[in-house]
Amino acid sequence: MDQKEKKEQRENKEEYAFITETIKDKPVNKRRLARKAGWTVLSGLLFGLAACVAFVAAKPKLETLMEPQPSGDPVTIPRDQLPEGDGEPGSGEEGQQGGAGEENPNTPEEGINNPAQEGNGSGAAEEPDDDEVPPAPIFIERDLEARDYQLLLNKLYAVGKQANRSVVTVTGVTSNIDWFDSAYESENQGSGIIIRDDGQELLILTERRVINNAEAINITFHNNDVAPAEVKKYDGNTGIAIISVKQENISPETLDKIEAVELGNSLIVGQGTVVIAIGSPLESNYSILTGTVTSSDYKVSAWDSDYTVFTTDIMGSSRGSGALINLNGEVVGLILQDYSSPGDRNTITALSISELKGLIEKLSNGEAIPYLGIKVSTVTEEISQQHGLPQGVYVKNVETEFSSPAMEAGLQEGDVITELNGEEMQTIEQYTQMLLSLAPEQSVKLKVQRQSGEGYTELECTAVVGVLK
Repeated sequence: MDQKEKKEQRENKEEYAFITETIKDKPVNKRRLARKAGWTVLSGLLFGLAACVAFVAAKPKLETLMEPQPSGDPVTIPRDQLPEGDGEPGSGEEGQQGGAGEENPNTPEEGINNPAQEGNGSGAAEEPDDDEVPPAPIFIERDLEARDYQLLLNKLYAVGKQANRSVVTVTGVTSNIDWFDSAYESENQGSGIIIRDDGQELLILTERRVINNAEAINITFHNNDVAPAEVKKYDGNTGIAIISVKQENISPETLDKIEAVELGNSLIVGQGTVVIAIGSPLESNYSILTGTVTSSDYKVSAWDSDYTVFTTDIMGSSRGSGALINLNGEVVGLILQDYSSPGDRNTITALSISELKGLIEKLSNGEAIPYLGIKVSTVTEEISQQHGLPQGVYVKNVETEFSSPAMEAGLQEGDVITELNGEEMQTIEQYTQMLLSLAPEQSVKLKVQRQSGEGYTELECTAVVGVLK
């Protein structure tokens, strides 16, 4: 290789020498990187804080849009107690007198002499002086005539007619398909009782069977005005339901002709109490039937409680519905023929309204009824001594067909519940009241006595409160 070629080769090598150079990474500026990371974290915190504030501010409006709150104030229904005295139901005068503004049924009718009206012609007896002995009452015997019986019936029916202002016809409309694949609508009807008017909506007490699976619910008032309704809540245990009607869907003329009924004290109802059946006791709405209570000590067991059933001598239908009212026009019983004994299918039977008030209050507020799924009875001191059972709430049956909360908690027939969430349980009433204070999905701890050998062993169970569909 001559000198010239060597020179060219050296020049080419120098010309492309940059290709073999090593490129080094730019040095990391740790301060700048830390500053950038800090700004990123701070921006994320500010964004999260702004989103949180916006969510908290918008939450009430979103809840209102997604789940409208009940209109008006919450419904509260005072609980009833037996009057002081002998405590015998039906022994007092409550519920046996005419309502406010009504004529007293014990007032002597025209043509019957009244000593208090004699002498001064003013209808008021003169007040005797302190030193004077009041004159002995004068009794005048008079044979009753058929006319007197008619006058008495007129008074009873007047109470029923006034109460009919609170009665409505409930119609549940359901769509079906016939054998020829043609669509048709079927209607199920029953009566309802207006129990509350808060100025925005009417709350109506009825039976679930009337509205079960209904795609539309219509309310017909006694003047034939019709308005749409919607289900507020129902109880899958007793079968009662509350539906509501917005007042904006009711004409002013109708609002002037309806009123909410009063829920009376049924604890004082006993054998011989005069009652009036309203609603559709014979499947014909706005009927008025009169009679007396023939039994008030019959109990029927439902899940987690038992209820007093009033039997009457009033002829009725097995599909009848409505309410029993007293002479004050107050509801004392809810007609539910499903609770009739086999021998009472042709007469009106009703559940004691006082024992339903807790359920009605929760349903009226749109709250679900807590459910464990046991049938219970009270182990009194006398029963405890006779049968060697611990005092408490005896478990007669546990719902196992639909996997009840009680079954999942391990409760068994024959267990005696002595405590519920730390509170002593001695009666069904205590157990029912405590259960109603709970909410679905809430855990509840139960202490039970379970027979083991010849004695009883204390166990603890935890159940999750459910809702019976």
